[in-house]
Amino acid sequence: MSALYPPVKNYASSAPGSFEAAKQVAGAEKPTRILIVEDEYLIALEIEHRLRDAGFEVTGIAVTADEAISKAESDRPDLAIMDIRLAGRKDGVQAAIELFTKLGIRSIFASAHADAKTRERGSAASPIGWLQKPYTAEALIKLIKRHLG
Repeated sequence: MSALYPPVKNYASSAPGSFEAAKQVAGAEKPTRILIVEDEYLIALEIEHRLRDAGFEVTGIAVTADEAISKAESDRPDLAIMDIRLAGRKDGVQAAIELFTKLGIRSIFASAHADAKTRERGSAASPIGWLQKPYTAEALIKLIKRHLG
């Protein structure tokens, strides 16, 4: 009679985030938790997919500033990827400022709307950085990793 054991997960495979998954199982570190604030559905899904493949944990996707604030209050992400133009009354700059002042959560602004006036408004949120749309997932991940040190 053979004993039954739980299946062994192959963390050395080329599966998304496999190296990070192995470190998590070993207790070496927790994944960075990221909130995506983007009202363009396909862009949000692509960002989510690429961040997860890189080993990050996506806490959720918000399409309005109010939804972003609510999700951040309940999920406590480490940072947010913030579009400027959002559905609803408030824009991403207002949301990022509120995330920073109320919760200490900093944002990466990822938008086609990054003129000098917008950047000046956004400085109150102490942003991690700015990415001009269209940007590559590699540029976003590089900026996050640079921030994490």
